[in-house]
Amino acid sequence: MTPPVFTDAAVAPTSFTAGVAATPEPRDASWAASWAADLSRLTRPRIALMVLATVATTFWLTAGRPENTAALLIVLAGTAVVAASSSIANQILERESDRAMERTAARPIAAGRMSSRDAWWITGATLVVGMIAVWAAGGPGAAAAAAATWLLYVIVYTPLKRSTPLNTAVGAVAGALPVAIGWFAAGGPGRLAAGDVRGGMAAAALATVLYLWQFPHFMAIAWLYRRQYAAAGLKMLTVVDPSGLRAAGQSLAASLAMVPASLVLAVPSGSVRLFLAAAVASLVYCLATMRFAIRRDDASARLLLLTSLGSLLAILTAAVAFGRPA
Repeated sequence: MTPPVFTDAAVAPTSFTAGVAATPEPRDASWAASWAADLSRLTRPRIALMVLATVATTFWLTAGRPENTAALLIVLAGTAVVAASSSIANQILERESDRAMERTAARPIAAGRMSSRDAWWITGATLVVGMIAVWAAGGPGAAAAAAATWLLYVIVYTPLKRSTPLNTAVGAVAGALPVAIGWFAAGGPGRLAAGDVRGGMAAAALATVLYLWQFPHFMAIAWLYRRQYAAAGLKMLTVVDPSGLRAAGQSLAASLAMVPASLVLAVPSGSVRLFLAAAVASLVYCLATMRFAIRRDDASARLLLLTSLGSLLAILTAAVAFGRPA
């Protein structure tokens, strides 16, 4: 396998003082910074972090404190590697459209700092390593859920972005599937078969919340970068309907539906604090979505994007703090 090629910082020319050669300026720090930046662009760690938070929260809601902490950590590590693999595969398939958008033009594959061949090798290797880790520590169900997430995101969602605005609905399924990884890793099927429905109910509610949460979140991004998406030939809803009415309507419907779904998250534990936290977080999200639906401008889209992140963080934190079924 040919190693990936990242941009090196240029070597400073050797200077001479009084006829004595000076030591070339060190380039290690700048090279390392460039390499780290490219690695971050390839793997998109913020997205992976959200996936890991989802898996860990679902595990906690299903089984509480793990009997084997090392096994859970291996599941999380494997999931992170699978998520990195899907991100790299996505960038291989979208390298042409990435070049056409300012927000993605600097990605290593789009910019030509890494070849598609090298990227495919890394994609395959990380997928295999990640799947083995998830299977070994979380079982075949967790591994199947991880594989389904990868396939749906890479094979279905990514190509759909060029053909239909329905890609968001498919991508939202891929975004909610990590719940299944945590549920299977926590022994969810066995608990359900034994009559413990609380963990399954909490996992189902969390999956529903995550699915609905993604529509306003994605539409805010699609609005902010609508011109770049159009130039790249991607069929986002804000490109198909530049007025933003359809994007606003879809966002508003999803945020309204998310309110009762987030409240159901508190039912298995009977926690009043989780109920109140979920109610406040989801209602604030609704208000930001309503503002975007009315105004449909960049300022309201940015506020919606920030609110989406804060609301999800609040719900996941409250679920961990208050939501473990008794």
